[in-house]
Amino acid sequence: MTNPAPHVGEHTHVNTQPELRSLWSAVAGGEFKLHYINANGVRTRAIEAGEGPVQILLHGVSGHLEAYHRNLLEHAKYFRTIAIDMLGHGFTDKPATTYEIIDYVEHLRDVIDAIGADKVHLSGESLGGWVAARFAAKYPERVDRLVLNTAGGLIADPKVMERLRTLSLNAVRSPDREATRKRLEFLMLDPSIVTEDLVDARYACFRRPGMVEAMERIMCLQDMDIRLRNLLTSEELATIKAETLVLWTTHDPTASVEVGQRLSNMVPGAKFIVMENCGHWPQYEDPDTFNRIHIDFLRN
Repeated sequence: MTNPAPHVGEHTHVNTQPELRSLWSAVAGGEFKLHYINANGVRTRAIEAGEGPVQILLHGVSGHLEAYHRNLLEHAKYFRTIAIDMLGHGFTDKPATTYEIIDYVEHLRDVIDAIGADKVHLSGESLGGWVAARFAAKYPERVDRLVLNTAGGLIADPKVMERLRTLSLNAVRSPDREATRKRLEFLMLDPSIVTEDLVDARYACFRRPGMVEAMERIMCLQDMDIRLRNLLTSEELATIKAETLVLWTTHDPTASVEVGQRLSNMVPGAKFIVMENCGHWPQYEDPDTFNRIHIDFLRN
């Protein structure tokens, strides 16, 4: 019998710290580097801070590294923390490839090679979690600890897939910032925490040359046939060697807590934690709780 998942973070409101409400204020007090990594010819935008064991943070579909601004400096106290714009996303190059999970996995391998790391802590949210899980199964020698944060890749819900496709394509095709805002609000339990600078950051990504064509390719995983052949399997997840944390939320709009528990059960020895009062972006919505859970797992 599976033990019930521990729940944490009994908050009345999500993110009650006004000093963390803007992206800039979350990093303004520390040292960090925003730069590009040549990942086997793919110019890849990265932000990094800190020294020590390497930790790589992977955002979700249509996202960008600003998803982790509220986590960067706290993690940099203990790790060389690097968040990237994944293949085709944000300000990273947008090659005319298929954008199936293996494409992201191989790009991630090239990033890790380019920074000279043999082994990393790997943490991914949504699409990033899907990529991280497959990477850990394919390259077990390259992953120390693994965090799957509201990870995709286990189910194919037609309603969620269509919502993601519609919101994402509308946002890149429309010159109206409100379409970008709607895409971000989908992620949050409390849409009021979608700040103007977060909208600006994503809007700038969505206005990049070639982004419309790239997004059409990126959305291939919302096509049922393509998604089904990319889904994580129980056999694949059972091969993961890294110590793993599956982190879920009570109000994830893409998959229920039961899906997260099922994912956790498939990874040998995985720890399962549910954060309260968050949607699909717990690292942004409740950074204090996320940072504490995440750092405790990676360090202990």
